[in-house]
Amino acid sequence: MKSLNGNFYNPPFSHIYVEQEALAHNRTGEILARFPHAKVVVIDHYKDVFCRSRQDYTAQHMAQNMILAVKHGSLLYEGAPVCQSFGNEYFYYTSCAMNCVYDCEYCYLKGMYPSGNLVVFVNLEDIFAEIEETLKRHPMYLCVSYDTDLLAIEHMTGYASRWIEFVRQQNERRPGSLKIELRTKCAGREFWKNVQPHPGVICAFTLSPQAVIDACEHRTPSLEQRILGAAEAMRAGFPVRLCFDPMLYCRDWRKQYEDMLAQVDARIDMEQLVDVSVGTFRVSQDYLKKMRKNEPYSAVVQFPYQNDGGVYHYPTELMEEMEQFMVERLAERIGREKIFQWQET
Repeated sequence: MKSLNGNFYNPPFSHIYVEQEALAHNRTGEILARFPHAKVVVIDHYKDVFCRSRQDYTAQHMAQNMILAVKHGSLLYEGAPVCQSFGNEYFYYTSCAMNCVYDCEYCYLKGMYPSGNLVVFVNLEDIFAEIEETLKRHPMYLCVSYDTDLLAIEHMTGYASRWIEFVRQQNERRPGSLKIELRTKCAGREFWKNVQPHPGVICAFTLSPQAVIDACEHRTPSLEQRILGAAEAMRAGFPVRLCFDPMLYCRDWRKQYEDMLAQVDARIDMEQLVDVSVGTFRVSQDYLKKMRKNEPYSAVVQFPYQNDGGVYHYPTELMEEMEQFMVERLAERIGREKIFQWQET
């Protein structure tokens, strides 16, 4: 892979930084064994590498490295207002990894993190323990792949499989207590064939028109591959959600999204979906400022958005037009009670 000046980047994960505290963890050894040619660099704390000043996010992401760390402090967070709760009272998210191997121009992680490197927290059991304590008080709807795409790094970590098994264990002890969402742009067709389904694991596939994928969802699977992955997950017995979120504006957006739905219709019986989500692009003002610095030539990032209460989104008329278009088209295919808009949550 060449940079613009003709120099070659290192291959992805040529270097793996390991916190001193993480060295003795069994999972550290398991992950390192998958990268026999990587140079291992021992560090005191992941922030010494991840939070350095004057980092070039774009260049780092082109030659992404990994940091293995131990997570401390609070391990569960209340769901953010720009995210959908899908009608669940106790809505949380957790982060067992930070950053993504995909390169979507509009990804809020580019405004959230100072580094393009991938951080994996090896103490997954500590997150599980905090969840167990919370479940003693009330049930939980938990999103586990907001700050990364766990399916896309499953071959490195095995975390998605571990989450599914954890949900199974918790619901055997307290039936109906834990429901998680695994959101992904990964097809993962072989994955769905090799894991046992559970009704408490919602597999959520983010779909975009192929023109949008080509323009700004770099390194991600095609629309057809994602649809086939969703169909495979359904055949395996998992509850499946389709996420038309974020919808992105382009000149012929109606035709692009209409064509996308036709592709979905050809592969998936939408009446069998657990639900669908609809939402146009929105992002916090603080994140967008950094994103615009990292993506100076991106049409989606540089769009003149409207700011309401610290959240940037398309001008209200356009936002409502796009979302209403999608809701109406989806209502022809699935019950209205199964369509969730972010503005309604």
